[in-house]
Amino acid sequence: MKARVGDELWIESGSAEQHRREGQIIEVRGVDGDPPFMVRWSDGHEALFFPGPDAHVHPRGEQGAGG
Repeated sequence: MKARVGDELWIESGSAEQHRREGQIIEVRGVDGDPPFMVRWSDGHEALFFPGPDAHVHPRGEQGAGG
């Protein structure tokens, strides 16, 4: 998984009760765009994140499924 600063990170929910978690990558700490990433989540919280199989990077400016 590769990313750049400004890309969006989406974590898909495994249940109907939870929504997808979304954040913006504010720092890439790996080599050549690799994880880990510093992410600013939609609730304003910032955290170092190591993505799992439910994570998807959406390049800056790319429209999601809804829009």
